[in-house]
Amino acid sequence: MAKGTNGIAVRASGAPALEIDADLLAVPVFEDELRGGGTGRVKALDAVLDGAVRAATRAERFEGKAGQELRLDTLGKSAAARVLLLGLGARAKASQAFAASGYEPLRVAAGQAARAAVKAGARTLAVAAPELDGIDAALAARAIVEGALLGAYAFRRYKTEEKERALATVVVGVPAAAEGARAVKDALGLAKEIAGAVTWARDLVNLGPADCTPTILADAATALAKEAGLQVEVRGPKEIQALGMGMFLGVTRGSVEPPRLVRVSWAPRGAAAKKAPLVLVGKAITFDSGGLSLKPTESMVTMNTDMAGSAAVLGTMRVIAALEPPFPVHAVLGACENMPGGRAYKPSDVLVSYAGKTVEITNTDAEGRLVLGDVLAWAAETLAPAAMVDVATLTGACMVALGMTTAGLFGPEGPFADQVLAAARSAGEDVWRMPMTEALKEQLKSDRADLKNTGERWGGAIAAAHFLNAFVKDVPWAHLDIAGPSHATKEKGYVAKGGTGFAIRTLVELVRRFEA
Repeated sequence: MAKGTNGIAVRASGAPALEIDADLLAVPVFEDELRGGGTGRVKALDAVLDGAVRAATRAERFEGKAGQELRLDTLGKSAAARVLLLGLGARAKASQAFAASGYEPLRVAAGQAARAAVKAGARTLAVAAPELDGIDAALAARAIVEGALLGAYAFRRYKTEEKERALATVVVGVPAAAEGARAVKDALGLAKEIAGAVTWARDLVNLGPADCTPTILADAATALAKEAGLQVEVRGPKEIQALGMGMFLGVTRGSVEPPRLVRVSWAPRGAAAKKAPLVLVGKAITFDSGGLSLKPTESMVTMNTDMAGSAAVLGTMRVIAALEPPFPVHAVLGACENMPGGRAYKPSDVLVSYAGKTVEITNTDAEGRLVLGDVLAWAAETLAPAAMVDVATLTGACMVALGMTTAGLFGPEGPFADQVLAAARSAGEDVWRMPMTEALKEQLKSDRADLKNTGERWGGAIAAAHFLNAFVKDVPWAHLDIAGPSHATKEKGYVAKGGTGFAIRTLVELVRRFEA
């Protein structure tokens, strides 16, 4: 039995749900299964528990609506010590809705179940796939495992007294015919790889900035690459200066922490290694004070998470090493801090980019686009990519537009941005396509230089995307602004407080289905 995230073992079982031995059995149910005397598993469970299910659903007003849950102690009458009913809402069109969202409702339900299991001190959690016509057993199993492993996550590095409650095993209940199916086994393996990458990224994002400097982030990338059998290359300040990355160096100037330019690479063997690569670029500002355009205190508290884009692309490379795609993939990041200081770059400075464009600084808190611009231009020129996608906690404007759980997708019209959007939907991550309104490009015109790094307040996320687009040349490119969903203020489903690891699932799906 292979080990999953945090040592959690995962397996599939084709036994009837009520016969699976577990400390906690989670049973996702639809609203119609609660009506009348109950149907299916609800009716069977009610019979085993001598009518306790019907009584509890009435007393607790549990109707199977999405997000509802009902816990029952089986008192030794069932193979599972406790049962958790999880509402999925209406059954009508559920199969189609599941497929369209990457089975996200099951991922969320499994996350709920895992959090309940951990809080109860359960060692074994079983989650039964719902009884639904047209359900894909492999996709359902993958979503359940991802949700359960991610729901069991907790960041404990800085806790000195909190006792860890460790979940040891997750069992996925599937139809008997699917238990030994290759598709289900492969789905469980992929789910474990993805959950492992997401929890690795969460740990990195949740570190304090003193524990995740540019140097430490580069060291983490190096360790990941060596463990996964990937190539890694790290450049320091002198090498970055030799490349002429004036925007990158401008941002890092106020910090005592030296910057790092990192590239982690996967290359297949043989002729496939010569194919044009897919390049993933991550924003890696390990702490963003705003520089001389200093942020207010409340806005600075979570700025240790401003490197979430880099954690996402590095985490993705862990999975890519296991997937072994038939084309090269590179993750590239420019890591630095944005700090005030006697040498800090200033509003009204003009920086010369790697691409040769000059940029007037109007706000030092719009630093991410400067570093990304140099990294994108360098990657476009030196790696000759088939396509590039960058992932960045780039703008507060995107949060204003889309809220805290939805990422904005920007890019020129064309098949590549469509591929990224399709990958996000298949992975179950909430991404919304945003326009590249041409009129907003005018905001970046400067009287003193080729560009300004900021425009007006309105349409700020779009203007930022236009800034990045100025440095990608003719390479097919897409930009994911994950400022909202990169960090969660409360737990929900499989999402824990703090760093979320958002975009890894999307990037993995992009690689799995990528067509140049």
